[in-house]
Amino acid sequence: MNLRPWLQPTRPAQIEVVTDRVGRRAIGVEIAIVLTLTFGLSAASSLLSIIEDLLSAEGLAGASVALNSSSSDLGLIDFFQQLLSATKLFAVAALAIYLIWRAGVPLARIGFPKLRAKFDIGLGVGLAALIGIPGLGLYLVARALDLNVQVLPSNLDETFWRLPMLVFSAIANSAAEEFLVVAYLITRLRQLGWSENRSLLFSAVLRGSYHLYQGFGGGLGNIIMGLVYGRVFQRTGRIWPLVIGHALIDTVAFVGFALLRDHLSWLR
Repeated sequence: MNLRPWLQPTRPAQIEVVTDRVGRRAIGVEIAIVLTLTFGLSAASSLLSIIEDLLSAEGLAGASVALNSSSSDLGLIDFFQQLLSATKLFAVAALAIYLIWRAGVPLARIGFPKLRAKFDIGLGVGLAALIGIPGLGLYLVARALDLNVQVLPSNLDETFWRLPMLVFSAIANSAAEEFLVVAYLITRLRQLGWSENRSLLFSAVLRGSYHLYQGFGGGLGNIIMGLVYGRVFQRTGRIWPLVIGHALIDTVAFVGFALLRDHLSWLR
């Protein structure tokens, strides 16, 4: 398989560079506000988290983090808390879509809303395998080298709604990240005249930075994921494969951990 064409960026002719000074300033301010309210603050929080773990007596190896944990001892309250958290992420995805549309970019340019099932699902499954399997290996190596905290994909109580909620959360995570960090951010940076490689690197580093709470392995793994996913978006102009692939990775991690943690000691 010749990978060279996929490594070469492609700038869509339909994305015009904004040359007006006021318009460029407005785009820059918009990006700063959007990232601050969403994944920018998460990146800052992750940085503080990893610094705290490094300065602790146990170091990264002795720290752990739960990606989905109970918010209340009351089952019904916990259910609605989880639902609200996922809904907030869908709102982030919706904001990204709206801002792209408001920027004058036809949503068809990012493959939204029409789903090309055969292409999008097939590529999404391939991306999930390409990133998910090596990602698990990278996590285990990072743990062995004391470069990663122990990541617990699910720490929810065993309730009838636990597994459906984990799937719902996985989809919400993927929608928020891929629509905002890839589709929205790369589109707006294109309008500022950034090169495709520069936009790709910025998007990938942002993705890695807000995963630093997982440790250096988590940060590096997500930068690699960002580079691969971002380039696929740049080459295909399709966001659905990224959302599908990401959702599959998170679903397998969340649900698989919940079902197997008591049977596989290396998961704990």
